[in-house]
Amino acid sequence: MTFGVIVSIIIVSALKILITCLPTPVVKWLVSKFEVHKSISVDAEVTIGGKKIEGMAKEELIANFNKAIFLKGYYIHPGSEHCFLCPEGEETPIKMSIQTDKKEIVLWLYKYSNHIDVVKQYPKKMIAYSIQSDELQSGAVVK
Repeated sequence: MTFGVIVSIIIVSALKILITCLPTPVVKWLVSKFEVHKSISVDAEVTIGGKKIEGMAKEELIANFNKAIFLKGYYIHPGSEHCFLCPEGEETPIKMSIQTDKKEIVLWLYKYSNHIDVVKQYPKKMIAYSIQSDELQSGAVVK
């Protein structure tokens, strides 16, 4: 009985130490799994109204997107996806297509005066959230 209690205390203590003292790469990997606003690479395809954006304008747009501040996430009710993809009365969205290991992710950026709505479209789900970036909101990078 006493031996079992001592062994369980040692195992629980070792697990506690292991969990609270994880190496930095492991922590970064765990955090990246739950990150909503991930940085994208320069090889993404960027279009505005069907017109492909290339060169310095594309690099600045992606750099400003990566530096943007995450504000809040939105819950998308099943069946209401069209409300997020086609908001009424707004200008042409910026479309970014990203090819990952196994799937293609499409980001739609809708500019407003005080924030930018981002709709991230995976093959089987959608995520919507708001970001803040003065450069992207002003439209100084791409007109």
